[in-house]
Parts: sequence; structure tokens; C-alpha cells
Amino acid sequence: MSTPSETEHFVAPYDEGVTFDELPDAPPRQGYKPSITGWIGIAVVGFWLFIAVAGPFIAPMGENDLPFPDDYSEFQKPRVGAPLGTDVEDRDILTRIMYGAGRTIGISFVATSLAYLVGVILGIGAAVSSPRVDMILSRVNDAFLSLPTIMLGLVVVAAVGSSIPVLIATAGLIYATVVFRLARAIGMEIMVMDYVEAARARGEGTWWVITREIWPNARMPLITDFGLRMIYVILFISSLSFLGLGVQPPQADWGSMVRENLGTLQYGASILPVLAPALAIATLTVAINLIVDDVSAHGGGKLSKRM
Repeated sequence: MSTPSETEHFVAPYDEGVTFDELPDAPPRQGYKPSITGWIGIAVVGFWLFIAVAGPFIAPMGENDLPFPDDYSEFQKPRVGAPLGTDVEDRDILTRIMYGAGRTIGISFVATSLAYLVGVILGIGAAVSSPRVDMILSRVNDAFLSLPTIMLGLVVVAAVGSSIPVLIATAGLIYATVVFRLARAIGMEIMVMDYVEAARARGEGTWWVITREIWPNARMPLITDFGLRMIYVILFISSLSFLGLGVQPPQADWGSMVRENLGTLQYGASILPVLAPALAIATLTVAINLIVDDVSAHGGGKLSKRM
């Protein structure tokens, strides 16, 4: 009886009854069905988006018009012609809130979009690139991430001057560092999945893997975090305006409205000029957070853990 030589390999006979498990496909996409709290958040955000877009067209008067030019008095109480009263310059509070909504929400949305454009491109790029490129991008990002956001914003705005483009660029680049870390973490988590390994084994290129495997599975966490990040940007822009380095008067935004009228509370003036814009900021940020929490709960809590 002959034995196979050491250089020969034993090949098992083919058995038609043997089956092999296929490599798992990418996770199926799930739709989002809002709960009651989710619908409340959507309704409030939708209301403020409508005010931001249509506010200048449906406002009772011009942004800096005086509702009672013949009866000038600071901080008039609510009455016909000024349902929320007037501010320190005798301007209608309701009108200025409607004009300020467009600037506060518009600046925050564009800045958050810029942060995601930069952060997602660099973060996913770091996840799919070589270890050397990943290390360089991560260390540079960590250096910027170690700086306090408000302090960095104050330094930049004080150095180059305050304007809407400067505010957008400053907030966008500051928060791109956080988006980079999230996008990189999600990208690296997906890169070790079986369906990505199978795609690479088939000879698929990097761009195909990014567009067909990484982005479809990273999209929901990133979109959810977009809302959460926008909350921080709204508070950041409002904080700069409150400190006098944001939107400059006579233009209105919610943070500057609080700053302009805060100092007169010690004289017993009406609280509405301060309370109304503060409530606008609070209701918008809380509503966005309700949507984020609802989407995260729909994802089984995995999104909130990642973020």
C-alpha cells in the first residue's frame, strides 16, 4: 500500500451534500418611526425652522423699527402692537426673535454642516488609510481637541474680527475635531466586519468600500450625531454673541438679545426681553435633543453609546 509523499497534499473527495455558510451580508437598513417624544421634538424644530425661513416676511415690523415712536419708554409691558413688550431700545421683542431665529439657526446649521464635511472626510479617510496617515491625522486632531472651545473661539474672533463668515468657519473647524473622532471610530469598527473583508477579497477598491459598505452603515449614527452637534454649535454661537463677539448689533440673534437686555434686570425692568430669547434657545435645543434620543432609542441604544 502506497503512502502519499511529504510534498503531496491530501484532497478530500467532493460531497454534494456538504453545504457551506456564506459570509454575512451588511446589516439591513431600518427605517425610523418617531415616538410621541420624537414627534414633539419634530414639531418644535419644524416650528422654529418655519420662523427662521419666513420670520422676516411675516414679522409685524422691521427688525429695528420702534412700535411706539411717540411713546418712547424702555421695556414696555406686552400690549397691542408689541405682544412680548419692547427691549432696551424700545424695539419689538417678538419681531427681533423672528429675525434672530434665521441667524441663530442658519449660522449653526451651516457651521455644523462644515464640521461634518471636514470631520467625516478626514475621519473615514483615516480609518481606511495606512497606519502612518491615521496616526498623523489623529495626533493633529488631538492637539486641536485639547484646546477649550470657547477660549479658542474667543481668540480667533478677537484676532480676525467678528462677522458671520468668521463665526461659521470658527465653529465649523472647532467642532470638526469631535466629528473626526466619531467618524474614525465608526469607520474602523466597520472596516473589521466580515462583509468588508469579503468585499476586499473580491478585489473591490477603497472608494467602493467607502460608498457601498462604510457610508450606508455609518450614515445613521452620523446623522443622529449631527443633531446633537448642532445643539453644541447653537450654544457656542449664542455664547459668543452673549460675550459681545458674535452677531453684532443692530442685527439680532438670540444670544445678543440676552446680552443687550440682561444688565437692566437689576433696575426692576421687565424680564421678557431676557426670558423670551433664552426660552427660544432652550426650546430649540431641547427639541433637537428629543429627536436625537428618540433615534438613538430606535437604534437599540447603540447610537448613544457610540456618541
